[in-house]
Amino acid sequence: MSEGTPKSAPTRHPASKAEHASSTGSATSADASPGVVFVTTIPTVSSASGSPRYGEGDSSYRAAGERAGITRLVDAFYRLMDTLPEAQIIRRMHARDLSEARDKLTLFLCGWMNGPSLYSAKYGPIRIPSAHEHLRIGPRERDAWLRCMELAIAEQGYAPDFAAYLLRELRVPAERVLQTSRDPIAVDET
Repeated sequence: MSEGTPKSAPTRHPASKAEHASSTGSATSADASPGVVFVTTIPTVSSASGSPRYGEGDSSYRAAGERAGITRLVDAFYRLMDTLPEAQIIRRMHARDLSEARDKLTLFLCGWMNGPSLYSAKYGPIRIPSAHEHLRIGPRERDAWLRCMELAIAEQGYAPDFAAYLLRELRVPAERVLQTSRDPIAVDET
């Protein structure tokens, strides 16, 4: 896998400027918290053959199998959250019925991977930190979420370079939720 250089133009990650500002916190410098760095571009990665370059256009969306493939990824993610002992810490944070959580994650990932902007049309602006602010998120919770996603990605049969790229990029919002948690769980409490 060869690393591309970060693109200087913002991506549709999320789709609109308003969604981008609310999800990244980068609308204006006055909106940004001191010491918090927001990612407004995503790097691209090309496969060994030179294409596709993930993060450009809808290449990530297509590599994930479009909406049907993303739905399969999300279904695997929540199945793993239900069954992995180490994921019970985050499963308890969710409602018994995961239908809405599945739908929200699926629609979010479609737009996040530069596919159609379905989340905002149904649920409004994307605000990742504020959507999780009622939860205590610490390193164990972040790691459990990432472990479920890592295993779900592994089940999809994605190209190895895309699987690695996707997991690496998903670490960004996972880390952001951890960093902006209003009541973070200290490392020594876990």
